[in-house]
Amino acid sequence: MYDLKTRRRALALVGQGHSLNAVSKQTGISRAAIRSWQIRIEPLPGTGAQAQPCARCQPVPGRPSDPASYAYLLGLYLGDGCISPHPRTGYYLRIACADAWPGLIARCQAAIAAVRTEDRIYVLRKQGCVMVTSYGRHWPCLFPQHGPGKKHQRPIVLEPWQQQIVDAHPWELLRGLVHSDGCRVTNRTTRVVAGEKKRYEYVRYFFTNLSADILRLFTETLDAVGVAWRRASAKNISVAKRASVALMDAHIGAKH
Repeated sequence: MYDLKTRRRALALVGQGHSLNAVSKQTGISRAAIRSWQIRIEPLPGTGAQAQPCARCQPVPGRPSDPASYAYLLGLYLGDGCISPHPRTGYYLRIACADAWPGLIARCQAAIAAVRTEDRIYVLRKQGCVMVTSYGRHWPCLFPQHGPGKKHQRPIVLEPWQQQIVDAHPWELLRGLVHSDGCRVTNRTTRVVAGEKKRYEYVRYFFTNLSADILRLFTETLDAVGVAWRRASAKNISVAKRASVALMDAHIGAKH
């Protein structure tokens, strides 16, 4: 039986775009085993949600041990995530991921495993998407934005310790937000130049969210990394300038 560190490392390689065959050759782990971990990761026998103390529940609250993975997971949660209570005790963290992006699903699983090493992770199949789900007691501690109602109907403000993580890992937050509620598209248009119709193509990024607070967090983080943006609509942010698109491509790229 492979330990959780080994499983997380293998899934992280898959999340970086490596094929199952390549990861298998690199780690010596069978493709069948890696494929099964993409569906469900369980803690080792004798461990449980209490085996790893919560960084926020210590006498002196701290930060998650893997802040980069936390920043990415925060972006996913703010975009397509929710936290709901278990009927008995604990909470479910659920992140919706489209079936079309298996790399995103694997990367989401790897981020959850890095943030809460001992919590269970499994995938629930839905029509056109999956819900990457993790059960544990401490998800509201790690995501204090949790609350009743929809996120766009309540204030979304980062705690100071969360903002420190975002300041240190801005691209990870942006990647999580774009992977959840964003896209990279190729626009095609025609123009008449000197009487001749010419066709042009250019890449741009979009981020769409109903929450004004989440849109503000996205644009403030873009400002921090030097990405130019404009508001395409009340709910939509566009990045289209060539230099800014190049920055986004270098750090985020298309979903896969």
